[in-house]
Amino acid sequence: MANALQGRRVAILAADGVEQVELEQPRQAVLDEGATVELVSLDTGEIQAMNGDIDKGDRFTVDRKVADVGIGDFDALLLPGGTMNPDNLRTNGEAVKFVGDFVRAGKPVGVICHGPWTLVEADVVRGRTLTSFPSIRTDLRNAGATVVDEEVVVDNGLVSSRNPDDLPAFCRTVVREFAG
Repeated sequence: MANALQGRRVAILAADGVEQVELEQPRQAVLDEGATVELVSLDTGEIQAMNGDIDKGDRFTVDRKVADVGIGDFDALLLPGGTMNPDNLRTNGEAVKFVGDFVRAGKPVGVICHGPWTLVEADVVRGRTLTSFPSIRTDLRNAGATVVDEEVVVDNGLVSSRNPDDLPAFCRTVVREFAG
């Protein structure tokens, strides 16, 4: 499937507290298939990644501020998890609007672990089937989603997975869905 994403522009929306492996592995998977990838965040500068929500990981340079982008700038969106990351994103109106507009436009989105919290805040999970980290499944159900406990779930371009153990399947499926 070499170069399956040639010419595709992928945004990774993340903030401080992002789970490092959930940022790095999907990013590398889409880069390996020829996508152009930009890290979008709440502010310019760098974000602090975490390992297991406890240990500091690497810092990542932000390419663009979410206030300065629109859905027309990208073909697909990745929402990595970590507990603090989506909690930071869901309290920022510009991030919530960007995610909501992306989903409502029908563009493909990959989301893992706690990442669906931002989808809940954007009110775009009602009637959708997703999986997630167990601790946010009630939030998803309360927002109108059907929640299943599976390695990877695809619902009309929305790809979701539960945790870092699911990354191989998540990355393969994201590449397939983003290739369209």
